[in-house]
Amino acid sequence: MDETALQHALTSTQNLGEMPDADAVGTVGSPDCGDMVRLWIKYKEKDGRKVIDKASFQSFGCQTAIAVASIATELIRGKTKAEALAMSAEDLSKPLGSLPPMKIHCGQMVEGALRAALEAESKGQGEGGGETRHQAGQSGTLADALNLSGKTQGKVKIILNS
Repeated sequence: MDETALQHALTSTQNLGEMPDADAVGTVGSPDCGDMVRLWIKYKEKDGRKVIDKASFQSFGCQTAIAVASIATELIRGKTKAEALAMSAEDLSKPLGSLPPMKIHCGQMVEGALRAALEAESKGQGEGGGETRHQAGQSGTLADALNLSGKTQGKVKIILNS
């Protein structure tokens, strides 16, 4: 993994945060283990084609997951649904270089959230309908999803760095 690319992706994170007017949203992960990614997508018409205009994300997980999600939201901009679906976890994390074996799941989570959003949109589910794999619940934010785990023992503290 290219540590310089990772550091750059983290210090200049792009498209972080929820998107209230999204056309589709997908979530992958588990509140039990704490690794989760939620991805929002907004489309536009360009030259008679429906393309991804913008995407944003929230992530509870390691720095690598945040970096891959940030890069992925930029990589999918301007792509059609089919073009975005054709992108693998490796494609989405390629700007970071080869991920070490213990970080490959970060790219896979981002790919899963992207697929969940695109598949939810095609089924007409729109926002909130793209929960997949380890379901996180249908909520507006990733923090809400963590609170849906049914556990009341702990608290999640979210600190946003500016």
